[in-house]
Amino acid sequence: MLDLQLEPTKIPSLFYACVTEDKDSPSAISGSGCVCRQTFYDPEFRLPVVGEHFKHVGEGGTDEWSSKTYAPLDLRPDDTFDRFIVSRGLFWARTEKGLLSFLPQKSALGYNIGYSGGGPHALAAYLTQVAATDGENTAAGASYEVAHPDFLAWTESSAMDRGTNTLTLSDLKVRLRR
Repeated sequence: MLDLQLEPTKIPSLFYACVTEDKDSPSAISGSGCVCRQTFYDPEFRLPVVGEHFKHVGEGGTDEWSSKTYAPLDLRPDDTFDRFIVSRGLFWARTEKGLLSFLPQKSALGYNIGYSGGGPHALAAYLTQVAATDGENTAAGASYEVAHPDFLAWTESSAMDRGTNTLTLSDLKVRLRR
């Protein structure tokens, strides 16, 4: 799960202008760099998103944005899971209607890949649940006990961590039959 926590003392910084808009902003660093935040929302689930900007114009300067949000607990009830996508450590679901959203997850059951542990196990259990219900049950929180051994071997492998991987619902169902 992506974490959306901002210390109470930093909440006012959500409202300071970026240095690109105001060189004298409280978020500006020496008039050319900055550490600022902006708020957005996810258009599908209307979840809050906080974007954090770090800009430094010194030697080898940087200009980076990172975003933090919550993940949904389920996909829309009138839609069906179509494919699973993992890219750069983020986990996504695309639905039959074409919507792309974070893979539903609970904070205590965060997903991960490439090692033997709770994160890959939680992901394997979730994918097992989705495949076993023909994409209908997309609620987060599948019990570790339901994780199919093939899914678990796949989520624990380092091969999954390379590039972008996509598995359709049909691909997941084939793995479930192994």
